[in-house]
Amino acid sequence: MPRCSEVSVLSFLSRFRRKLATRSAPIPAPLRPEVPVQIIGDVHGRLDLLDRLMGQLDPDVITVQVGDLIDRGDHSAEVLARMREQTERGTWICLRGNHEEMMVNFLDDPAEAGPRWLRNGGLQTLASFGVGGVTQMAEANALAAARDALRDKMPAGLEDWLRRRPVSWNSGNLWVVHAGADPQRAMVEQAAAHLVWGHPAFAQAPRADGIWVAHGHTVVEQPTAAQGRIAVDTGAYFTGRLTCALCLPSGEVSFRQI
Repeated sequence: MPRCSEVSVLSFLSRFRRKLATRSAPIPAPLRPEVPVQIIGDVHGRLDLLDRLMGQLDPDVITVQVGDLIDRGDHSAEVLARMREQTERGTWICLRGNHEEMMVNFLDDPAEAGPRWLRNGGLQTLASFGVGGVTQMAEANALAAARDALRDKMPAGLEDWLRRRPVSWNSGNLWVVHAGADPQRAMVEQAAAHLVWGHPAFAQAPRADGIWVAHGHTVVEQPTAAQGRIAVDTGAYFTGRLTCALCLPSGEVSFRQI
């Protein structure tokens, strides 16, 4: 058992380590996008929520949607059509989410990628295009037939639009991605997989370069802007709440939710 003097030393060392850790943690730089930006969270087929939210946004402000437009909800085809129309107007950007990536992978290789996509909401997306007769346990030939039927039902140019979705967008020290980023790598050096699917250290380790990362993918009870991260996925499909963050050059962040 340590003596009193030893206890005092151990207590001092413990306090010193905590203070040193606090001092060494980087303090987030102020958020400074070059222009006002509206950032919309994961929609997942909830056309009703998307339309209501769009009616409340400033049409002249750049709007970035973080991806995951599709799957789970019943109106993925309609959501894709709405967002494709918006991005063609010039002030809207739609990023690639992991669900869009699963859909593209299904189009490329239905036997390999189909089961995973169908387990994660792909069945609802197929149904929204009028494609049925396939299950999560379908054989390769049935998956290929569903892929072919989906291609027949998709409007001309939609598949190309999906493939061209960027994995990030930035203005000033604000970067918008779908899922997260490696906090130890510069944003221009990020692997696309980490931006689309996430990185295990993203939520734990703060960045040391003054970058703020806005993202969806991970459902949060309430949207937040802290420690260089802005979280906007409030689980629209499950909760009925779709969120938009407004980021201003002054550093102010506010949230609109319907």
